[in-house]
Amino acid sequence: MDAYDLISLMITALRYAVIFSSILSVAILIYLIIRTRSFGKKRLCSAPRGSRKKGVIYTFGKGMMPWEKESAQKHLWTYLAGFVYHFGIFAAFCYLFFNVFVWPLDSFPLNTLRFFMVCGLLCGVALGLKRAIIKNMRKISCPDDYLANVLVDLFLLLALLDSFLPGIRSIFYAQSILLLIYIPVGKIRHCCFFFYSRILFGCFFGRRGVFQQRQKRLELQR
Repeated sequence: MDAYDLISLMITALRYAVIFSSILSVAILIYLIIRTRSFGKKRLCSAPRGSRKKGVIYTFGKGMMPWEKESAQKHLWTYLAGFVYHFGIFAAFCYLFFNVFVWPLDSFPLNTLRFFMVCGLLCGVALGLKRAIIKNMRKISCPDDYLANVLVDLFLLLALLDSFLPGIRSIFYAQSILLLIYIPVGKIRHCCFFFYSRILFGCFFGRRGVFQQRQKRLELQR
């Protein structure tokens, strides 16, 4: 067995390790969500004043807009940077998925993913620097905040480089495994709990009619 065969065997092993790490990460995230149900559910005695369904639709629709959030409205560029950052991360995971399952991409979808990965990487670095430089943000940050940013930025960088230089694939796979294992134990698990918490948020306040009442107040002000 020559050096080329050894490298090929190592990449194949890492590819299967990426798949295993993905399954493990998803399984742990599902377990964590199920575990939150063990705390029980508080019984609501008051009569509903609104719709749970409309509440959930609001939280994933209009409620995501920056003008509906005071913090996002005051820091619009940070909000937009975070939005682009997450699009870039999604693009990198799409690239990893197609790469692992050996589904070749045409030039247009590949260049589209590259574009989002570049934009996401730039925004990720900028957000990380902002956290480190601004005193107030630095005070409320913990090591997990910086580690998560570095791991994701490195993932974006290696995914982008791998799309041009397949010779670094083993490094890209190894870093992907590290990131996938870290997701359930670090703050990056918000990628899963974000949707779960927004659903609970929408159900609770939608049932109470909070969003409908707020909309009526805004219409009266106009």
